[in-house]
Amino acid sequence: MALSEEKVREYMKRLLMTRMRILCNHGFYGLLLMHMIYSIDEGSHTAYTDGERIAFGPEFLDSLSDSELDFIMIHEILHVVLQHCLRGDVDDPERYNIAADIVVNSNIMLENGGKPSSITLSKHGVSMHTAPDGKEGHLYTAEEVYEMLPPSPKKGKPSALPGSKDGIAQKEQAKRKNVASNPGMWDDHTQWGKFEYDSILREVWVKRFADICEAVTIRDPSNSRGTLPMFAKRMLEELTKPQNDWRSILNEFVQEEINDYSFSPPDRRFQDSPFFLPDFNEMGESDEVEDILFMIDTSGSISDKMMTAAYSEIKGAIDQFNGKLRGWLGFFDAAIIEPKPFSSFEEFIAIRPAGGGGTDFQIIFEYVDRYMQDTPPASVIVLTDGYAPFPKEELAKGIPVLWLINNEEVDPPWGKVARIKI
Repeated sequence: MALSEEKVREYMKRLLMTRMRILCNHGFYGLLLMHMIYSIDEGSHTAYTDGERIAFGPEFLDSLSDSELDFIMIHEILHVVLQHCLRGDVDDPERYNIAADIVVNSNIMLENGGKPSSITLSKHGVSMHTAPDGKEGHLYTAEEVYEMLPPSPKKGKPSALPGSKDGIAQKEQAKRKNVASNPGMWDDHTQWGKFEYDSILREVWVKRFADICEAVTIRDPSNSRGTLPMFAKRMLEELTKPQNDWRSILNEFVQEEINDYSFSPPDRRFQDSPFFLPDFNEMGESDEVEDILFMIDTSGSISDKMMTAAYSEIKGAIDQFNGKLRGWLGFFDAAIIEPKPFSSFEEFIAIRPAGGGGTDFQIIFEYVDRYMQDTPPASVIVLTDGYAPFPKEELAKGIPVLWLINNEEVDPPWGKVARIKI
């Protein structure tokens, strides 16, 4: 029987009140939840998220106490912000689902002072929260826990967990058996990866996550609710900490090759130094770096992790120059995605990746020659795995090129090289 409009409003009011309660008691998670859509799904027997909304089956919602509802709301938003529900196919989905739940539940328990009651449902008991090695799941990523878990049983017969100790593994084994026989016991993962635009949604959540972290860190430090959870600190560090010192790279690359700095007069900032340094001329004390064309390889060989690393490197460059780095960001595979200008982090992060085919470096320089003659870049920085034929250096027409390679195997035949590790 279809729910009445009055009943739906009653359910929605409860969900919104829950969000407000979480905002008051667990501010970081409450701010994350402000970005979600909430709905009642009469076809669902549990709760789920698809990356855009959090939905509850009406009977399941009726069965939950307020504290249990708080737990599930935070559980679902963590699947979103940790991007569990936005990732591509894995070889063993059931195994990944278990790993993701272990990581999420352990982080929630950590947020609540290590109390198992904070991840307990009266009908299902304490939720999974320890990795197969007996350590808490919050110490790992879902991928790391996934690698620890044995493959899912083919005939409903769970295999033994590795590193069995005392009763820990036995308890987790029992929980695993329950999940294996009844997937989505109370958290339905079947809605994960449903959208073709999940790659865009990932970047949306990267921006939301960074904004919320910034908002939380500037709150009154005496308010304990304003502190970032451990997982958020780790994610923020992974997102924003580049592996390269871009100030050094651009000083050596941009200034040396592009600006043709004179050694007379010396840099005023180092007048008392025994070293005779070039004057930075146009950049001067403003440290502005302009007209750099960043091109990111989005071919099929580039993983989401590689893409995040590429974005992090460019963000690191913007940060190290105090937001005074300006240029263009474009993408390429076998075709060029038109580069978009940026002059701030906000403009940079709003530029969405696209691609997924083969790799062709030559088209970058053909594009510059054909479409950027009026405002040519001062330099080109290509972020790639390098697995494609390199064009002839003459195509660059004197524009300095830096290849940022994510491995040690590829050595470009010309241009300068920097590397990042994935």
